[in-house]
Amino acid sequence: MKIVTWNINGVRARIGNLTHWLTESAPDIVCLQEIKTLDDQFPRAEIEALGYNVETNGQKSFNGVALLSKLPFDEVNRGLPGDDADDHARFIEGVFSTDKGALRVASLYLPNGNPVDDERKFSYKLAWMARLERWAIERLGLEEALVLAGDYNVIPEPADARFPENWVGDALFQPETRQAFRRLKNLGFTEAVRAVTDSSEVYTFWDYQAGAWQKNNGIRIDHLLLSPEAANRFSSASVEKHVRAWEKPSDHVPVAIDLSLRPA
Repeated sequence: MKIVTWNINGVRARIGNLTHWLTESAPDIVCLQEIKTLDDQFPRAEIEALGYNVETNGQKSFNGVALLSKLPFDEVNRGLPGDDADDHARFIEGVFSTDKGALRVASLYLPNGNPVDDERKFSYKLAWMARLERWAIERLGLEEALVLAGDYNVIPEPADARFPENWVGDALFQPETRQAFRRLKNLGFTEAVRAVTDSSEVYTFWDYQAGAWQKNNGIRIDHLLLSPEAANRFSSASVEKHVRAWEKPSDHVPVAIDLSLRPA
């Protein structure tokens, strides 16, 4: 079973790229971030025509996440618990039946947190990560195959940036941000890409500015974390880097994993 995360950076603006990629890559479950549209304006028909079920948690003009799945949804939950005042559409969770039991997949779009000296924005980022950690502890207790996939807006290590010195003052690379990500992983998750390679220059994001793509000036901020039950079924991970060279691309590319699971 192929599960992919992709920050699409505006689904209506890139619906052609998305449908072409779905046909080419043939994922079973897709976690989208930054769909930047309300639920009723999501281009559902084009995606459903390719055989996918669609669930969204949208927001006008920014944020927004979605799950696309060839499997039927058994359960869908929208919004990360823990702060009733948080109206940002950054989280959606789906549950699916497989031959090995329940599979739970969440599409996450963590806050950027910049600028760091804006206490409101950076503290919101850290508070959101703390809520995610509490949620993950509860979900891990279910002992199910669980995949937390998305744009984490976290550069975990210096090797995850072409020029780490350029990110020292950025919220994505702050010690508190990286520590929060490590705490989440240390609950028992396997970080899929780093489970298959320790190579540097494995990036998932290239800015539109200053020829970042052409110079391979990238960072790795899109991650898939696997519970022990999912890690036991994990066979491969890959970054579909070629998509960044398409016309009118997102600044992120799809990151894929394969799990040895089949629909029930």
